Amino acid sequence: MEHIRSIEELVRWKSEGHEKKLGFVPTMGALHDGHLSLVRLSQSKCDRTLVSIYVNPTQFNNPEDLAKYPNTLESDLQALEMMGCDAVFLPDAQLLYPQGLKSRDFDFDGLDRNMEGAGRPGHFEGMATVVTRFFELIGPDLAIFGEKDFQQLSIIRNVVAKEHWPVEIVPAAISREADGLAMSSRNMRLLPQEREDAAQIYAVLSSAVSKLNPAETTPKEFERECAKALNKVPSIHVEYVSCCDALTLEQVDTFITTRSTRVFAAVQCGKVRLIDNLPLF
Repeated sequence: MEHIRSIEELVRWKSEGHEKKLGFVPTMGALHDGHLSLVRLSQSKCDRTLVSIYVNPTQFNNPEDLAKYPNTLESDLQALEMMGCDAVFLPDAQLLYPQGLKSRDFDFDGLDRNMEGAGRPGHFEGMATVVTRFFELIGPDLAIFGEKDFQQLSIIRNVVAKEHWPVEIVPAAISREADGLAMSSRNMRLLPQEREDAAQIYAVLSSAVSKLNPAETTPKEFERECAKALNKVPSIHVEYVSCCDALTLEQVDTFITTRSTRVFAAVQCGKVRLIDNLPLF
């Protein structure tokens, strides 16, 4: 597996396989089975797969969160090597932000108005800035993004369409632990009791979805009941539970079963912020 740290090394590696289909998986490291499933998906669709590992400062609005983000580079590289990944891109900030750590300005057509966009100002601008910079440098044929960060996936699709990037965005289903908790690098920061409690995020949401009668329940009632159940879990404090149109990400006022709709949740579990989402219909 090639370790690429400069533009020159990247250009050379790309030239060696310029006729082959290239898949790209952007990560911030601290790789888990969810990340590796994205790599496998890329490998199934492409001749070569490149994974980036870069913790992007401009998408963190909480300095403490950035400082505590896990760094497991050695084991990350071992895992990618064992999978037969073709290359890993390990850029530094100077390479990605030659003019300094500053995000571009974007118009996401309202996709950033709710949920993560409302509570994390600048997050999506930072994310989109670094992703488009990767597209510029790497020129992949396709890029894999997980549905756990569904709002991020929607925004990347929007940017690719508006800016005419020649890259196919491929969604990947959420990978879950045996107890249902959505896989996340942040999970390794949970204390033992918090980790046990965190499983209730999926348990509560999936139970509520399975019992939902859209003719008898409003989205607001559904959201309140989910939040109430989650807030009863000792380690958990709910930030939001939102039922949103899966295309516009606007909150829905009524349930329409022919409209693709998802429930999104963000909670604070101890000192760790976790997110999840499930389809309603």
